Amino acid sequence: MVQHRGTVGRYDERRLLAGAACAGDRPACHRRPQRRRLHGIQVRRAGHLRRHPGHTRANEHLAWFGHLGAFWNTAGTFALVIIIPAVATERASTEFIFTHLNTDNGMGVHGKAYILALGLLMSQYSLIGYDASAHMTEETKNADWSGPMGIVTSVALSSVLGWVYLVALASLMTDIPYLLDPGNDAGGYAVAQALYDAFRRRFGSGVGGVVCLGIVAVTTFLCGSACVTSNSRMGYAFSRDGAVPFSHVWYKVNKQEVPLNVVWLSVSVAFAMALTSLGSQVAFQAMLSVATVGPYIAYGLPIVFRVTTARRSFVPGPFHLGRYGLLVGWVAVAWVAAVTVLFSLPVAYPVAEDTFNYAPVVVVGVLLLSVGSWVLHARFWFQGPITNVDVA
Repeated sequence: MVQHRGTVGRYDERRLLAGAACAGDRPACHRRPQRRRLHGIQVRRAGHLRRHPGHTRANEHLAWFGHLGAFWNTAGTFALVIIIPAVATERASTEFIFTHLNTDNGMGVHGKAYILALGLLMSQYSLIGYDASAHMTEETKNADWSGPMGIVTSVALSSVLGWVYLVALASLMTDIPYLLDPGNDAGGYAVAQALYDAFRRRFGSGVGGVVCLGIVAVTTFLCGSACVTSNSRMGYAFSRDGAVPFSHVWYKVNKQEVPLNVVWLSVSVAFAMALTSLGSQVAFQAMLSVATVGPYIAYGLPIVFRVTTARRSFVPGPFHLGRYGLLVGWVAVAWVAAVTVLFSLPVAYPVAEDTFNYAPVVVVGVLLLSVGSWVLHARFWFQGPITNVDVA
């Protein structure tokens, strides 16, 4: 395993693939009296802040954009997997790629078991966004089947393609201390420096490495856009149900039936969160951890209830795991509990003000606020999601 600081971009194609799996069934979409058309705007950071040009997209455009993102992720990954080994003149051995644990990491973390545990988090940052299919199924025919299939398909493709991509990328990590050195050409960004050096050794110029980084940057951009689209759908649904403050503001739609207020709320919150990286990397990394821990906890809670209190009363839909459902459920609960603990551990020693992991503090704070608001206020009036379709 290779541990490094400052990855160039977060490789997350799940939302794109899951969304494409559902939104792609456009001819079979339900026609509703109030069809919601959403907008994709993205704010991301990859060395600097970038903003997607703001414009609204109807559902037919959103489906096309989802397919574009899925294609770019898949084609870009295949291209990098082929280009990287072909260009590299120096490659790490197979034994090094799969067994090496970088104890000379400058973070004060020297225990190999601890490094291995922290290394698992790199996959958890990208193996997320399973809920994207659920947000897209409101406009999809046979949602009770196509939604779960979107999740399964995206997990399978992302896991396989991501693993192959990481193996190819790890083959470039031949001199880890140099790649992590802040004095190198990339300022200590290991992936950028490794790609740059590979092309420079082969062709005498590192321009090809910059192009490869461009592929990753566009992937990050498209993933961020898909995330904001998904967040906008959640924000609209929550405000429709009256579950957030000022719901009447966020639920409002314009003449094109686009909830622009909640779209811009999502963009503004993302932009504000990204700005913290300019002042405090500690705060920014804490928010990244919380943004990963939070969804995993949200995914885990329904599974906990499914395998415990609702074990006998749960009525499965068309897509289910049969007798293996409980076993898979308990494995999922155990894994969510494990990664939640791992995301709360220090990633640098000795622990100081600028190296402390604030993720558990923020998670506990959010939980206290959520539970407190429910106990003191929401439980007296909130009746669950509002149904806006006729049920035969």
